[in-house]
Amino acid sequence: QVKLVESGGGWVQPGGSMRLSCTASGFTFGQYEAAWYRQFPGKECDLVAVITANGLGTRYPDSVKGRFIISRDNTKNSAYLQLNSLKPEDTAVYVCHAGRAILQTRPCAFGRADANDYWGQGAQVTVSS
Repeated sequence: QVKLVESGGGWVQPGGSMRLSCTASGFTFGQYEAAWYRQFPGKECDLVAVITANGLGTRYPDSVKGRFIISRDNTKNSAYLQLNSLKPEDTAVYVCHAGRAILQTRPCAFGRADANDYWGQGAQVTVSS
């Protein structure tokens, strides 16, 4: 079965850290860029991190640069997002994506498993005291 399955998420206090994981099955994960997006209520998905297929290149928007770290292990068909120095405004649903169309903002497609466009199911991250 073709899918991306996320793990992690939950509640954390401001200043805390959390790690999200995403594991692919049923397709060749290592041939795609991987990205993490987040969705605020009523909004589209905003890109928070992207990593090249070979794992050698990453980029982040200014809002998370220096706090979030994306990585991947193609031998495990997995991508990761380390979230550090979390702020209440980081509270959102975070979703993993692997595919061709990595955009700064795009409609979320939780659970989609189309050719060249694979999405996780999403994970709620809540930052509050």
